[in-house]
Amino acid sequence: MDISKDLTEKRKTEHIRISLNEDVEGKNITTGLENYRFMPNALPELSFDEISLSTTFLNKEMRTPFLISSMTGGTETAYQINQQLAMAAQEKGWAIGLGSMRAAVENEDLAYTFQIRKYAPDIPIIANIGAVQLNYDFGIDQCRQAVDMAEADMLVLHLNTLQEVFQPEGDTNFFHLLSKIEEIANSLHVPVGVKEVGMGIDEKTADRLTSAGIQFIDVAGAGGTSWIQVESYRSNDSIRKEAAEAFLDWGLPTAESILAVRKNNFSTPLIASGGLKNGVDAAKTIALGANLAGFGRLLLPSAVEKDLEALLVQMERIEFEMRAAMFGIGAGRIEELAHSDRLIKKI
Repeated sequence: MDISKDLTEKRKTEHIRISLNEDVEGKNITTGLENYRFMPNALPELSFDEISLSTTFLNKEMRTPFLISSMTGGTETAYQINQQLAMAAQEKGWAIGLGSMRAAVENEDLAYTFQIRKYAPDIPIIANIGAVQLNYDFGIDQCRQAVDMAEADMLVLHLNTLQEVFQPEGDTNFFHLLSKIEEIANSLHVPVGVKEVGMGIDEKTADRLTSAGIQFIDVAGAGGTSWIQVESYRSNDSIRKEAAEAFLDWGLPTAESILAVRKNNFSTPLIASGGLKNGVDAAKTIALGANLAGFGRLLLPSAVEKDLEALLVQMERIEFEMRAAMFGIGAGRIEELAHSDRLIKKI
């Protein structure tokens, strides 16, 4: 019996169960998007039917500026979830991010749980490895293996410091990671980006990453799922469980993180995820400076239930909400939304 495989599957299954059934959002912290509102344009001089959501991301043509954010993989249940998400993303023209692929790199028997290209032949797929694994015997070969395994268009290295600290089996050596991230970014055959997992990326970190050659950033800001809280539900360590309460409001809100990254990085492709609830939230992130808007746990229940129709309805609603917001401010194209002066901060 492969004990490490069993433990990985147990952890992945627990993550799904906890995310679905427990209150894992941060407290006393929000995305910050509620602090902004659009100034309506009563005379948009547009036909609603002609509003376009099409865009490009890293030279990939996309029908929408949306991403299904990285969530899961590594178990049969996770494969079923990824299959549903991939079919929905293909149908609607969204990009899709995979969950951490470390388990499949270490155990090829799990590779199939990330192999969704046959369900999503035309959309961007983002492979995913924890950046900290670069300090635990992962390197260029393993990152390339993850990309090839998923037939992915790009790779994201995720940063999850406090999740690892609160995770019972976490890897916490983040020493000298930047140079190793730089090596991957400059050596891989696809674009390499970095994402947080719900705590946001600040200005200085973004500057260091882009200087190291990172080609895109996903802020994954605070205001949605807190992986500190997810791991606290898994832990039998009373100190960690109690300590998690002190971190309920930890993180940089999504809106603030977008602005922080954009302060010195005007052209770096940017994904905004972390607590987005609807297409108006997504429109706000584009107007603040993001290129794509990512949705994660919001879509998980329908995927778990294998209810593809319900998943597609959710995604259709999000698209409609963004198009309605664009119509309401007189923006007919994503580029016009991105350069709109009609997003104002509430007083």
